[in-house]
Amino acid sequence: MEKIELNATIRKTVGNGPARELRRQGMIPAVLYGPKSEAIMLSVEIRELENILKSGNIGQLLLSLVIHNGKKQTKTAMIKELQSQPVSGSLLHIDFYEVAMDQKIRVSIPVVTIGDAVGVDLGGILQVVRHEVDVFCYPNEIPESIEVDITNMDVGDSLHIGDIPLDETIELADESNFTMVTVLSPKVEEEEVEEEEELEEGEEAEAEAAGDEEEPGSSDE
Repeated sequence: MEKIELNATIRKTVGNGPARELRRQGMIPAVLYGPKSEAIMLSVEIRELENILKSGNIGQLLLSLVIHNGKKQTKTAMIKELQSQPVSGSLLHIDFYEVAMDQKIRVSIPVVTIGDAVGVDLGGILQVVRHEVDVFCYPNEIPESIEVDITNMDVGDSLHIGDIPLDETIELADESNFTMVTVLSPKVEEEEVEEEEELEEGEEAEAEAAGDEEEPGSSDE
């Protein structure tokens, strides 16, 4: 995976006031940390960061973080956490995590289905149980997605993570052989709907019965 260059500047002030001032200047506060390095306070240009965020999944972006502090220092990093304003969506703070190219990291990879399941053509309903899978891999070998071929899946069939071929260098973070995709029978869906309707009808009948049992009371006061 190609590294994307992002410029950053050493930040010497902390707190809400300085952070607001940075944002007014088109910058946001950031921090870089890692398992073998001390935290470095940084600031990055919002426009440059937003352009990078448009280029791919945030959790998969591999960055070449160029730190300016009189001289340039380059660190390989990934985005660990990105905080934004809930209403406006404006960026507030970003955490970078330094990674080593020769050490595996844990990342979440999206699941993509390919092909048309024969079971769907027969009336079945395709259900993607897991939309992401956590794996361990080297930073420069992060896959964009994990493809699941569903072409031969019939009604009632399921594909587990153990059925999906992965590159030798990629390790599953979860040891359990969980279900990724399944093709449900339309009858199962109908039965679930009927059960829900019966449950609602039963609750309504109980409520009506309870109402009938209540009689107006008299007061001695």
